[in-house]
Amino acid sequence: MRSTSIRTALVLSAALAQWSSPVAAQQPTHPPKCTAAEYRQFDFWIGDWDVTLPNGKFAGTNRIDSILSGCVLRENWSGARGMHGTSYNIYDAAGHRWHQTWVDDFGTLLELNGAFEDGKMVLTGEQKSDSGSTLQRITWTPKGQDVRQLWESSTDGGKTWSVVFDGNYRKKA
Repeated sequence: MRSTSIRTALVLSAALAQWSSPVAAQQPTHPPKCTAAEYRQFDFWIGDWDVTLPNGKFAGTNRIDSILSGCVLRENWSGARGMHGTSYNIYDAAGHRWHQTWVDDFGTLLELNGAFEDGKMVLTGEQKSDSGSTLQRITWTPKGQDVRQLWESSTDGGKTWSVVFDGNYRKKA
């Protein structure tokens, strides 16, 4: 009986050692999920960027990383005037659309949805405040190695739009 217990303990120990080894820990337990072409539509935005206004004035820096096995893009913005913000961007396969959640150190929450169409990523959403709601639309357009981000706002349901931010992203050297 004692030799059976010892043998069982050795087998369990060997199995546990193999299961907890660094090689076993690196093995994926599920197949990659975000391999469809739609997940790569926003990859043109990945990188470390210096951002300027149309007049050439420095607006800030931005770093966009692909995280979580390529399923999510994470943005970290630092504005020239000290503002900071972060967004998470994901392709929602069930809804067939892109989604962005933006937050910043002013307490702003912005949730946008949209699609990559005609060579541009266009996301829109409603931002609520004490004074009502405003439509927000942000368009990212690749321009060679650069990216233009145009953020517009509408208080009349999208009939007219005013520019909130117009920035040119240039990759850092």
